[in-house]
Amino acid sequence: MLKRKIYITLGLIFAVAIGANAQLEKWQKGIVKQEYLYDKAPFPSCHSATIVETPTGLVASYFGGTKERDPDVEIYISRFVEGKWLAPVSAANGIQPDGKRLPTWNPVLYQVPGGDLILFYKIGPKPSEWWGMMRTSKDGGITWSEATKLPNDNIGPVKNKPVLLSNGNLFAPSSKEGKGWRIHFEVTKDNGKTWRTIGPIDSNGMDAIQPSILQHKDGKLQILARSRNRSLVESWSTDNGETWSPLAKTNLPNNNSGTDAVTMKDGRHVLVYNHVLPPGELAKGARTPLNVSISKDGKQWYAALILEDSPISQYSYPAVIQTSDGMLHFIYTWRREKIKHVVVDPSKLKLKKIENGVWPSMKGYKAPVLTETKNEEP
Repeated sequence: MLKRKIYITLGLIFAVAIGANAQLEKWQKGIVKQEYLYDKAPFPSCHSATIVETPTGLVASYFGGTKERDPDVEIYISRFVEGKWLAPVSAANGIQPDGKRLPTWNPVLYQVPGGDLILFYKIGPKPSEWWGMMRTSKDGGITWSEATKLPNDNIGPVKNKPVLLSNGNLFAPSSKEGKGWRIHFEVTKDNGKTWRTIGPIDSNGMDAIQPSILQHKDGKLQILARSRNRSLVESWSTDNGETWSPLAKTNLPNNNSGTDAVTMKDGRHVLVYNHVLPPGELAKGARTPLNVSISKDGKQWYAALILEDSPISQYSYPAVIQTSDGMLHFIYTWRREKIKHVVVDPSKLKLKKIENGVWPSMKGYKAPVLTETKNEEP
């Protein structure tokens, strides 16, 4: 009788689990594959991933070490070869000529069309004091050039990928911290040999960093950025990024955590972020769940997908690209322990309008409730 009760109980638990998964799958419709970049790594903590498609396959990068800000934090590369991610390989560290070691930060990969793969990253004790570095690879990230420091205090793209405009300008979305958070752009026409700076743009009294660039028609650009103002903020340009409107709040919430966005080949825009409004008047909130929204015009957004839905934080600092086969690739921090990669077929996504900044409800679905509030890391 005892065994029978145990079996019945286990069966009920299994049935509930299956039901929960089936419900969640409606919000994860379109996912083709999800995987971790590695099972084991020579570091306990990781963060701030970037991904790019190269002629030889996908390449990802992120920083790893004891913990963010620790001097042993290095930039690692993972390459996708013959259907699997190879083990992480160190591509850069913060060892200085005098032997002093500093942490590295926020890698960003960019594939020059028909040219080199560029790795941008930062070195410094903290974000307000870091500087920009770059290395290049001619073989899809297997080998790298000597590291060079970006000129004139440039830091390159601060978190999200640069965008190549039709006029040949490579626009790196950037920002600085320290005396307030300010957004600017670093522009190069020769793949990083020379740079000029646009901005900082008018902050309109708001603190914002880590913008991503969306491309609209006729030279019109839009940025979406992380802020300390409980919402994602935006700015617009009508002249290929030479001038920008003052920052303004969107109706999408932000928990003071990184986001990313990309314009797809069909002209629609994809945004990946934590759709989280922090409690009360707090600027910072838990980094879960991790959401995907889609828009035709960059103004009205539609809920498309929940990449992670767990009361365990954090799922954060995402990056998104669309590859040549039309698939969307998302990569992000998984609890500071691993980097996760999710492939999505955008044609399979079911969209539901976001009204007044509230993620739309779904029959039978409840968002995760945190059992405790943690002080999230930067």
